[in-house]
Amino acid sequence: MMRPSNPKIRTAAEIAASLEDISATVVLANGCFDLLHPGHVMALQDAREQGDLLVVLLNSDHSVRALKPGRPLYDQDTRARMLAALACVDYVCIFDGPDCADEIMTIAPAIYAKSEEYQGRQDPHEVRALTTVGARIRWQPRVGDWSTSALVAACARAYLAEEGL
Repeated sequence: MMRPSNPKIRTAAEIAASLEDISATVVLANGCFDLLHPGHVMALQDAREQGDLLVVLLNSDHSVRALKPGRPLYDQDTRARMLAALACVDYVCIFDGPDCADEIMTIAPAIYAKSEEYQGRQDPHEVRALTTVGARIRWQPRVGDWSTSALVAACARAYLAEEGL
């Protein structure tokens, strides 16, 4: 059985086309969202509050593997569907490159929401794209102490304890 498509999951070109006839402050966020946790949800809710519409650029399985050995835990379609299920997310776009500069250029957001932990570690291609489209970077404070890596480690410890290892 084919699963129904989700109207929130689109290509960058499809998202850009849907934005042509509306006047909205578009906020863009990106990430792997490999194991969706409360920190992700709160950051996405905060990003959405900065504008009228939130687009989430999601690293593809290929790009996650290049960034984080042993991951992703969930495939890109599952991760995209989880993000699309959030009320604060208007669109999800899976990107495959080492950066999302092309998608930034295509969608041309007004605001780029990024965790402050990445300040000073920005991808130069993305910075150029953001400058070209005139997007303002909104550095988001880290909320809570959640991290996917910490959750994976906690799950591994719990599994080993349960198995008596």
